[in-house]
Amino acid sequence: MKATLITLLLAAATTATSQPTLPDFLAGTWKMEGKEMYEHWDKLNENHFKGVSYAMKNGKVRIMEYLEISRSGNEVNYAANALGQNDGKAIPFKLTKSDSVYVFENPSHDFPKKISYRLLSPGEMFVDVRGDEGRGFSYKMTLQNQTAQKTDSTNANPNYDAALAKKLGADDYGMKKFVLVMLKTGSNKTTDRSFIDSCFRGHMENINRLVEEGRLVVAGPMGKNDKTYRGIFILDVPTIDEAEKLLQTDPAVNGKLLAAELYEWYGSAALREYLEASEKVWRKQP
Repeated sequence: MKATLITLLLAAATTATSQPTLPDFLAGTWKMEGKEMYEHWDKLNENHFKGVSYAMKNGKVRIMEYLEISRSGNEVNYAANALGQNDGKAIPFKLTKSDSVYVFENPSHDFPKKISYRLLSPGEMFVDVRGDEGRGFSYKMTLQNQTAQKTDSTNANPNYDAALAKKLGADDYGMKKFVLVMLKTGSNKTTDRSFIDSCFRGHMENINRLVEEGRLVVAGPMGKNDKTYRGIFILDVPTIDEAEKLLQTDPAVNGKLLAAELYEWYGSAALREYLEASEKVWRKQP
């Protein structure tokens, strides 16, 4: 009896601390019943899914939302970033149920408050979207076969250039990680004009060097503001640490005439492609 009790307690403890499951069945491309609307999900690893919802019209893709499901410890979060809404910020939802149906909820959001995915059969799922007092909508989706997936997902873009995407480091959504640098007035209040001129001359030379090396894709000054922001950089590096090392090559930053705030930024991998055109539109060297 005692051994049986210990076994039961251990089983209960294991269940209580086990990680919640993720909806692995989502991986692939799903088509909404009766409409040319799709969700495509990629399983990046055991704890992370990325997805996109889009519509097809006249052979062209119109992205509607970027989606993400991630697990950290005993918590699973769902994020939906609808294009043109919420100032570009993703809406977070938390997994509240994960047995026969996966339910993600955010009671503080206006609409939706609840998103549910239920696998009805292999290749068929039911999606339910609800707000206050149960108001909302639902629909069935069917998993497209491998041939259809190649047509309906990223490759549905008739202009897709695989070689260019690889060259630019683009993911399936044409995006990649950059680092956004907000340059602001530094702590050095010197009035030594020769020192200031030397640092900012070096600052401009360093900008040109980083552009030539393909590390800097956007740079420019900001208008007068109450936050002492002076300008911005977008650096083509994936981490804050790498960006900090590049900033140490800037004489104005090293001389503390400028300080920097750094943020990870997820943007179009094609951003670098504008640089070639930028060399054709200026008349005077700044």
